[in-house]
Amino acid sequence: MRPRNSYACVHLRPDNLWQLYDPLHDLWITLPVLPSNIRHLAHFGVVSAAGKLFVLGGGSDAVDPLTGDQDGCFATNEVWSYDPVMRRWAHCAPMIVPRSMFGCCVLDGKIIVAGGFTDCRKSISKAEIYDPDKDTWLPIPDLHQTHNSACTGVVLEGKVHILHKGLSTVQVLENVDQGWTVHDYSWLQGPMAVVKGKLYIMSHGQIYKQEKDSNKVIVSAFEFLRRIGFTMIGSGDNIYVIGGVIGPDRLNWDIKATSDVDVLALGNERSVWRQVAPMTRCRGTVLGCTQLRI
Repeated sequence: MRPRNSYACVHLRPDNLWQLYDPLHDLWITLPVLPSNIRHLAHFGVVSAAGKLFVLGGGSDAVDPLTGDQDGCFATNEVWSYDPVMRRWAHCAPMIVPRSMFGCCVLDGKIIVAGGFTDCRKSISKAEIYDPDKDTWLPIPDLHQTHNSACTGVVLEGKVHILHKGLSTVQVLENVDQGWTVHDYSWLQGPMAVVKGKLYIMSHGQIYKQEKDSNKVIVSAFEFLRRIGFTMIGSGDNIYVIGGVIGPDRLNWDIKATSDVDVLALGNERSVWRQVAPMTRCRGTVLGCTQLRI
């Protein structure tokens, strides 16, 4: 059977609700609730490997409105996988180091995590790799630098790139034997999506195609300037902008949580935005999103 692409995204809810989007049928499917004991799971990593969805680490920043106390923990090492065929979640081997707000991506079928913050809120340089077939974690060389900011991971040209929010340096891993190298690419800051191996960034109301030393405006994205908390992801020739919160303007002071999904087709001569079916159970700030190949 030919595989088809889907998307998984989560909104900040106490029941850790996930939904899958099927672009073939323009349909949203609600998954069984992630059975973690951590309420309001946030700052986790999410990837797809071996035909499954993986949710890694993270923690809860929920605050009791009466006492102001934090409920839960800041970072964990727990790992969950979701099997779309069996339609169930399973506990996997935990990461070696608890972490949140870390870089997470898949290279050659294996999951790599790096950086982030530990459960004592200290930034770390530790990195490790997970084999989905063996359900095992192994340490790999540490990042060269650690920064007191959240980081994210993308794979470009067969290499892992770890980017820290607000910083121009990028740490690159081609293979685990050689370790990390540090580069100053001065890339734009903003939501990112990888489409056919190329990096696209939304910044200052525009979508840019980002190269190592240059960037090119692809299309206007001014309609998203008032939207925060959305996710941006690439699949096929498309960029998807999902969810978020629309802030006030001069005419309307209301704040609206949206379930809208906007799609930019990059394969056409003229890139234009269109809307597809909105999320049916989730709306507002999206905490995690990845492409799942079924």
